Amino acid sequence: MHQAADERVRWTAADLELLPDNGNRYEIIDGELLVTRAPHWKHQQICLRIGAALDAWSNRTGLGQAAVAPGILFSEADNVIPDVVWASTHRLKALLDAAGHLAGAPELVVEVLSPGAENQRRDRELKLKLYSLRGIQEYWLVDGRVGCVEVYRREGAVLKLTITLLADDTLTSPLLANFACPVGPLFA
Repeated sequence: MHQAADERVRWTAADLELLPDNGNRYEIIDGELLVTRAPHWKHQQICLRIGAALDAWSNRTGLGQAAVAPGILFSEADNVIPDVVWASTHRLKALLDAAGHLAGAPELVVEVLSPGAENQRRDRELKLKLYSLRGIQEYWLVDGRVGCVEVYRREGAVLKLTITLLADDTLTSPLLANFACPVGPLFA
């Protein structure tokens, strides 16, 4: 029996267990396997700075928690590793499965763009669509090469670009009362 040309292999979360532990990052969106190399140093520094800002604010307010590179298992066909997430204390309790992994949408997801057309497509199109469908309230898309943060906020059923922030701007969010993070130092 031959597979029809228009049928494609649909990967699941269970398939990830069979892939080698070779430093690559494996994600699945709508059953499509996406493989990327480990992020470069500047990418990781930006993630660390954003995560640290969210963590410091969360520790001051007690309103939630941030994590760097947590996996999110939305379904067997949608399993991603965002760069940074933030979830409110209340929502986090419902999101964590018995093994302590995220099994649903946190309020905020941050992706730092990696170079390359496929990486851009993954974060700007595939993940934006997935995060919209799954109920993420806010999505920060960070471009370290340009030095900007694109902020997408939920409008009805979709995430829409609300503002693009540059080095002289300050990142704030209606989700995070009194959170203020200068954009420029994120790229220093």
